[in-house]
Amino acid sequence: MSVSVTATRGTSGAATALSIVALTEIGSAAFLRQFLLAEDWRVVVGLLGFFAIVLVGLQRLPTVEARIESSFSAQSRFATLLGIAIVLLFPFLLEKSTYALHLLIIAQLYAVLALALNFQLGSANIPNFATGASYGIGAYASALLALNWDVSFWLALPAAAVVATIFGFVLGVPSMRTRDSYLALVTIAFGVVVHQLLNNLEFTGGPNGLVGIPAPELFGHSFASPLVIFGHSLPSQANFYYLSAALVGVSILFAARLHHSRIGLAWNALRADELAARCQGINATWYKVLAFVVDAFLAGFAGTIYAFYVGFISPDNFTFLVSVTIMTMVIAGGMDNTLGVIVGAFLLTMLPEKLRAFSDYRILFFGVTVIAFLMIRPQGIFPQRLRRYGG
Repeated sequence: MSVSVTATRGTSGAATALSIVALTEIGSAAFLRQFLLAEDWRVVVGLLGFFAIVLVGLQRLPTVEARIESSFSAQSRFATLLGIAIVLLFPFLLEKSTYALHLLIIAQLYAVLALALNFQLGSANIPNFATGASYGIGAYASALLALNWDVSFWLALPAAAVVATIFGFVLGVPSMRTRDSYLALVTIAFGVVVHQLLNNLEFTGGPNGLVGIPAPELFGHSFASPLVIFGHSLPSQANFYYLSAALVGVSILFAARLHHSRIGLAWNALRADELAARCQGINATWYKVLAFVVDAFLAGFAGTIYAFYVGFISPDNFTFLVSVTIMTMVIAGGMDNTLGVIVGAFLLTMLPEKLRAFSDYRILFFGVTVIAFLMIRPQGIFPQRLRRYGG
């Protein structure tokens, strides 16, 4: 009798967890769709207000947030499969809006950049204002390979990531002689130097940049052509949407594996107390340089996709402001929290575009909105979680 009751409760609990996961993911997708397609500023403000109310509710009712987390933990496989299905079907729900697809592509690339920086800023507490420079190095390296040596996108993608990684190593090694604010200044200087080189070197095109970067091709299909799936035609941007979505998926898997590895544990130890970490035998210099390398590696991938997507790049695409924006995404989203970083990247990528109705006051309202969300959730939209063992 007791066994039967226990089994019934277990089945009921699993069904409840499945329902919570499904409602959360489908509801989030519906919210994102409405936000992307909204054109009236009043609808945009209303959606932001609704998002703020949800965050306030989670802040006031921690048991609800804990229940949602436990449901996703218990039904992780279902949550993953449903998430993949939503990502695959999402372009079909956007009414062939090229603008919405464009925003999604840029948001996904910034999500990769934010995840890359999160290894340093979130996991190891290393301030780095050079992620935008690594992004630009990847973009220029791949574009130059394609334009000058006719290298295909699929070969330029890993090659550009390697080039960006080398520059990340070059930045990381001398940076180890500095700490805290001085380390931040070194990374700022590196970003400025890279921007000036891109702006003045002849082979990079100088301030005019590089034009005519060819669209990738896969099995004879050009990414500049509409994507036809089961007789349903999607705009050409859908090609890059799925490509950038795949990169986000790889980055999430990369982040999860690193976080639960000895490397992630070492980074967290350095963040908590570097002196104590050194006393425990952790090679602080090696792990810090590794964080620089991983950041540059992922940024190189993102830069390559961006270059081939827009077909034109210039130094103005990779200024110091880009690095500041990426850092803001990590802080506002929630440091060392993969979901938070991605949400922060999506929010801060789309907000300036959706607030264009305010014209000259757009940046002011953007700043006010970010401050409001940080007041609601001071540690980020989805704060950093304690490391768990044995689960």
